[in-house]
Amino acid sequence: MEQQENRLDRERFCCPICLDLLKDPVATGCGHSYCKSCINTHWDKEEERGSYSCPQCRQTFTQRPVLEKNTMLADLVEELKKTGLQAAPADHCYAGPEDVACDFCTGRKQKALKSCLNCLASYCEKHLQPHFQSAAFKKHKLVEPSEKLQENICSLHDEVMKMFCRTDQQCICYLCSVEEHKGHDTVSAAAERTERQRELGLRRQTIQQRVQDTEKDVKLLQQEEEAVNGSADKAVEDSEEIFTELIRLLEKRSSDVKQQIRSQQETEVSRVRELQERLEQEITELKRKDHELKQLSDTEDHNQFLHNYPSLSPLSESTHSSSIRIRPLRYFEDVTAAVSQVRGRLQDILSETETKILQIVSQMDVLLPQPEPETRADFLKYSQEITLDPNTVNRRLLLSEGNRKVTRTSEDQSYSDQPDRFTFWNQALSRESLTGRCYWEVEVEVRGEVHVAVTYKNISRAGNSDEYRFGCNDKSWMLNCDGNSYNFHYNNIMTPVSGSVSSRVGVYLDHSAGVLSFYSV
Repeated sequence: MEQQENRLDRERFCCPICLDLLKDPVATGCGHSYCKSCINTHWDKEEERGSYSCPQCRQTFTQRPVLEKNTMLADLVEELKKTGLQAAPADHCYAGPEDVACDFCTGRKQKALKSCLNCLASYCEKHLQPHFQSAAFKKHKLVEPSEKLQENICSLHDEVMKMFCRTDQQCICYLCSVEEHKGHDTVSAAAERTERQRELGLRRQTIQQRVQDTEKDVKLLQQEEEAVNGSADKAVEDSEEIFTELIRLLEKRSSDVKQQIRSQQETEVSRVRELQERLEQEITELKRKDHELKQLSDTEDHNQFLHNYPSLSPLSESTHSSSIRIRPLRYFEDVTAAVSQVRGRLQDILSETETKILQIVSQMDVLLPQPEPETRADFLKYSQEITLDPNTVNRRLLLSEGNRKVTRTSEDQSYSDQPDRFTFWNQALSRESLTGRCYWEVEVEVRGEVHVAVTYKNISRAGNSDEYRFGCNDKSWMLNCDGNSYNFHYNNIMTPVSGSVSSRVGVYLDHSAGVLSFYSV
């Protein structure tokens, strides 16, 4: 009876997870107690789900609970240890449905500690001792507890299968090797295991190497993620600053225009009012004189009339309203039209800029880059329409077909003076800025000499030295097509290019990857 009570006392102070006496007991918010390491291990496994639960009552917590030491329970466990109750066999020493049971225990069986491949039986700690103490068992092969020991017995001869048939790739017993598998390539199971173990070691080395390589890739991707996030944050910050500056600039321009309109309004209104006052004074004076003349005209005494008539003052020069021509002025409507024109140009710029920005952002392939194009159809996916900029074209070049065709002429064209124009070399730039992946094709006159080039926008224009010529500096790359052969020029170095001469040249640019290619189409 006393032993039963002691066992009950022990069970009350066991961890529900490890079924052993509580070690460093802590309490959860729902009131249940566990070993600190056991409950932390349990919650570490649940962390990926984003919630935590009590193993006993299943109460869930969205935040990982803070564990507090159960001081009273810890003291009681220490007292139990002093009484020697920890030596009593706990229920977790007995085999459950999922455990391998000892084959030699009677009554309630304990968990097996090892299985013997020679005896084909499993033993608990107590019944395993003869294998350690008796010389007759010392050569027996002990393994982790297994319920599949009977699979080592040959179903035909009821013998332990210690051989392996390489011909049929199966384990056999010795009798099988001289009967059913006679003449086959057979070895001992231990020898085959050694060979397979060696292969297994090589496969593990391969796997471990792949793990290392993959971990490096993961680290690179983490660095890439940090770089992308940092670059994006910086771009957002800089863009906001730029747009804020643009907004301030627009607000200032709006204020300036408003101030100029009001100032001019005040000047014009003041001038109109001044003239209006003069005319009103003239009207008053005229009315006074008219009244004076009327009085004289109404005088009945002829002598008096004739006496007063010479004293009439002469009329001053008239500023008659007929001299003021009210023209159909539009006043400040022209200002509104000018501002509206600025708005239209700004909208065009913003629309063009938005398209370019979206194109740049959409072509950022960080993790899964697009494969390099191989066929003309692949290249045409990145087709870019190119138009030439009239403000950059040399005067000896004639643009036509919507600025998509250029012809060299012997006479200067009547182009306006522009700071972006090439003044000496027969060259022109495109309107479009090239970003990401771009592809376009150029039709060339086979009999003539044509230069197809890609350059940075800041190339010098107004001069006749090689600094201003495509392919003769570090800012441009140029393919020279003279009708019979191709030559590539960069930084004033010419490289002959082999290939069939064609009337169509394809140009492929991957700006992000730093790749520029010319193709004969």
